[in-house]
Amino acid sequence: MGLHNKKVLLGIGGGIAAYKSADLVRKLKDRGADVRVVMSQSALEFITPLTLQALSGYPVATDLLDPSAEASMGHIELARWADLVIIAPATANLIARISAGMADELITTTCLATQAPIVLCPAMNQQMYRNQATQANLATVAQRGITVWGPDSGSQACGEVGPGRMLEPVAIADQAAQFFGPKLLAGLSLLLTAGPTREAIDPVRYISNHSSGKMGFAIASAAAEMGAAVTLVTGPVNLPTPANVSRINVESAQQMLDAVMPEVEKHQIFIGCAAVADYKIADIADCKIKKSAAEMQLALVRNPDILATVASHEKRPFTVGFAAETNDVEQYAKGKLARKKLDMIAANDVSNSDIGFNSDQNALSVFWQDGATHFPAVNKQILAKQLLTLIAEKVKT
Repeated sequence: MGLHNKKVLLGIGGGIAAYKSADLVRKLKDRGADVRVVMSQSALEFITPLTLQALSGYPVATDLLDPSAEASMGHIELARWADLVIIAPATANLIARISAGMADELITTTCLATQAPIVLCPAMNQQMYRNQATQANLATVAQRGITVWGPDSGSQACGEVGPGRMLEPVAIADQAAQFFGPKLLAGLSLLLTAGPTREAIDPVRYISNHSSGKMGFAIASAAAEMGAAVTLVTGPVNLPTPANVSRINVESAQQMLDAVMPEVEKHQIFIGCAAVADYKIADIADCKIKKSAAEMQLALVRNPDILATVASHEKRPFTVGFAAETNDVEQYAKGKLARKKLDMIAANDVSNSDIGFNSDQNALSVFWQDGATHFPAVNKQILAKQLLTLIAEKVKT
């Protein structure tokens, strides 16, 4: 799928990743897009407009009131022209200004004035990305329907390692092509679970796990982009609700089951991506347990098995499970596939910190009754689309 005859406006923020934007212009044009470029004033310190003009074939826009633009209002001209706006790199400062609805220069004003879909590709120091202010700004833009692609994790120009790298140009161009491609899940509704569950010990303590919910939320976002009606049942996570996704918040495994089962018959696909606690406390204390003896024992009982319950439903949807394993991944995944009578299972090795819990990347080995495939390590948003493309193929055959 390509970008033939699509008009892509590339906005470039003032970060070191701006050097990648020249390659991004080429990658977008290679896929058939007509590309114009708008730069923030700080971006001019990192890459010259002449470079982007030579690659795009258009003069680069930088001034809010450009005498050469239509009626001296370049932001309106560009806003009307674009079919898709991609901001790459989207720095912490630029995301903050877009979140606040500022119109302080051409790039931000164009975002306010356009009716085209907007995509932000974050690029910043890992600590800036993790900062509560940045996370709140990303949550705000997501609630307004702005799509966020990335960031990736890895080595950064500052010498630190962590989340905040801009996605590579080829990945952004591929996602842009898919954005306009056929909606593989159009007409289908998808129910999925994400995140951890918390099992109370007393009013202030609980048992949980390290799941961040990132993979499940990436699947929810990708499914909505691919045309599905999406309902997301999530345990406690610090993630913004993806655009066009209906969200139900829960805490315990029992609460998650109670939220899922009334929804099952309304959906054609169920994906159990949540890391559900296998056990809960037999007797939850009404008051905070005081420290007394040197040792304390807690009696545990089995939690309900949400995935197996959905799979055994009389009117079950196409049911996909996840298996987070630390060893013998294939063996355990295939056993779970057969034991729970699933249609498909996606397994990952959470012992690898590069693709385990809390990472922005993942790799999956996917198994079904008469086949298997492997998706190598990649950003979870890209991986989500790869998995959903496979699921769509199986559902429609």
